[in-house]
Amino acid sequence: MTKSKKKLESELNEAFIKLHRDLIGRGPQEIKTYIVQDMIIARFKGVLTIEEKHLVNHQYGKKLVKQMRQVLREMYSQDFEKIVEQYTDCTVLSSHSDISTRMGERIEVFILDKNLEKLLDQ
Repeated sequence: MTKSKKKLESELNEAFIKLHRDLIGRGPQEIKTYIVQDMIIARFKGVLTIEEKHLVNHQYGKKLVKQMRQVLREMYSQDFEKIVEQYTDCTVLSSHSDISTRMGERIEVFILDKNLEKLLDQ
């Protein structure tokens, strides 16, 4: 692969934002994607909607937001994985996600079938 690491990370950022907008109606306020050996780690900041920000101030609401976001992630995990595979020419072996209702951040981790970082121009 002849792409630079920074270029690929930037392309993944843009693709993740577009998918986020299509699914939830708005994108994160900020996203940073890191390629680390055989992993892609994406950190989405400012992901909670206005309604979710109100809900997380209540104990039941916090659980509800986490559950809802987990269900959405499970429904659309293949879409996120397809983006990674399309841009990296790697196979996603597994992916993991969690959301912090306190920080309004979500993290995505994709485990790849090869060390992508070694294949890229630094």
